[in-house]
Amino acid sequence: MFEGLPAGLVPPVSLALAKAVETVPAAGALPGGCLYEMKWDGFRAVCLVGTGGASLMSRQNKDLGRYFPDLVAAAAEQIPPGCVVDGEAVIWSGGRLDFDALQRRMVTSRAALPGLVRELPASFVAFDVLAVAGHDTRMEPLSERRVLLEELARDWSAPLNLSPVTRDRDVAVSWFEEMTAAGLEGLVCKGASQLYVGGKRQWIKVKSRRSVDVVCAAVIGPRAQPTAAVVGLPVGGRLRIVGRSTPLSAHAGSSLAMYLRAPRGDHPWPEEITETMLDRFSKERGTVRLTLVEPFVVEVSADVAWSGRSFRHPVRLLRARPELAPTDVRFPDHLAGSGRNAESL
Repeated sequence: MFEGLPAGLVPPVSLALAKAVETVPAAGALPGGCLYEMKWDGFRAVCLVGTGGASLMSRQNKDLGRYFPDLVAAAAEQIPPGCVVDGEAVIWSGGRLDFDALQRRMVTSRAALPGLVRELPASFVAFDVLAVAGHDTRMEPLSERRVLLEELARDWSAPLNLSPVTRDRDVAVSWFEEMTAAGLEGLVCKGASQLYVGGKRQWIKVKSRRSVDVVCAAVIGPRAQPTAAVVGLPVGGRLRIVGRSTPLSAHAGSSLAMYLRAPRGDHPWPEEITETMLDRFSKERGTVRLTLVEPFVVEVSADVAWSGRSFRHPVRLLRARPELAPTDVRFPDHLAGSGRNAESL
């Protein structure tokens, strides 16, 4: 399968990473100047094409070929042997990226998968090339790797795509402001003269975030000093857990504690839940003990990554909203269009 590939790129392949910042960096923030790219909301994937065929591996070096036969077939047909391409597997649905559809690929039976592939075909968005014609390109600067990638992608057709790139910060900012409506998470910024160093956070990512009113109906830790808030949104006529906050500092925990009251009457949530109810991607399979409280409204900052039923990343607690009643909270319009309709879940 991997014959014809450089020895250093036979799986497991270590992928370059990005560190998070709050604002779009200046054009000269990285070596050689910034190349700005869209941050795709999908599965990071590396496509390897050897003389024996194509394969698709995840960042954790899991073989994704069984779940994305359409992408593997396209890679085998359109990418010559000896190439390794870094990118993202995505699915478009209703004019926007649909992460929940990607998740469905991972849990669908072999018998049902062909139907799902026809219903919601995947795409591969390429943003870097690690090998061409059997030659390792990771020690070439990004600007030169980009030229090679563009040459490689010249005759591609769907489902293979080339990720757009710009050196113009103003254009990048317009992407950042306008493209989140289509499910883009934000921007990734890379230095034009940077080499490709696997496992290193050499790039910069900035995520689009929105302020959202949610209902806090539980915390983790004691009411007098909570360590995290557990938040919910109304879905299908009930209050559903949709995530947790980032860890609270001692000051933030004390400030939140002022609003925590013992629940009155029946509570919508159990006192113990699975770890995956708070984090669908958690490797932990244990339970989490909740300290239930009388529901009240809080404002949080959340990135646009929504799984179809919960925030994919912890939210940041901004402030309590005691002037609002939990019944005032509505499911946000910008989330209702993400993945499957929330009311149907």
